[in-house]
Amino acid sequence: MKKAVRKAISAGNWKMNKTRPEAKELLEAIKPLVANAEGKVEVIACVPFTNLETAINATAGSNVKIGAENVHFEKSGAFTGEISADMLVELGVEYVVIGHSERRQYFGETDETVNKRTKAALAAGLKPIVCVGELLWERECNITEEVIARQVKLDFFGVSAEDVKKSVIAYEPVWAIGTGKTATADQAEEVCAFIRATLAKIYDEATAEAVTIQYGGSMNAKNCAELLSKENVDGGLIGGASLKAADFNTIVQAAVEG
Repeated sequence: MKKAVRKAISAGNWKMNKTRPEAKELLEAIKPLVANAEGKVEVIACVPFTNLETAINATAGSNVKIGAENVHFEKSGAFTGEISADMLVELGVEYVVIGHSERRQYFGETDETVNKRTKAALAAGLKPIVCVGELLWERECNITEEVIARQVKLDFFGVSAEDVKKSVIAYEPVWAIGTGKTATADQAEEVCAFIRATLAKIYDEATAEAVTIQYGGSMNAKNCAELLSKENVDGGLIGGASLKAADFNTIVQAAVEG
């Protein structure tokens, strides 16, 4: 990681897990463990909508930031079940995950809607964590770079250089999410470096160097140190391991030391 150039970020993506009491208990356990990361690694918990207020209250005064797992692209209207960026900001949310493969796979998310959500989040002052990644079939067909380049170009279409610097990109190979499979450290570095090169073509080298690019996809306490040792892997978007305080802390500490 190049922590002197760009922010290192360890973000937990809780997905559809934890009631409010369970969320408070987990965050209370995490806070003292990761306190030493302040100023070195940004620590984030992205929690279900129902837990946001509980999470924000539980982490007040700590170095743990709170993120949401999705956001709608309209400010208000007849969108039953959706949450706007302004609603998240009003609660005190700082980050939001956009375009996770599970949203794309199960809920009809497209690069067009990812682009709209990203712009809406940025306009409201949120920091988007935009997910990109290829299917196993696409990797086997040797079109990983084509898929990733397309996603990055579409997801950030019309987003200024200044705004892309406020964004985070999470490389999550779809074949490694929730499967127990993990990209090797070299594979993760290769694609994260390619994402940075793609940003350099869209914007410029300085902008590309400033953007935090995470790896997601079954990062855990055992493999995190090797993954985070890579120059272009600036942290992780952590799924299952973020639901265990000790495991999540191990990943945060690997980022602190990386």
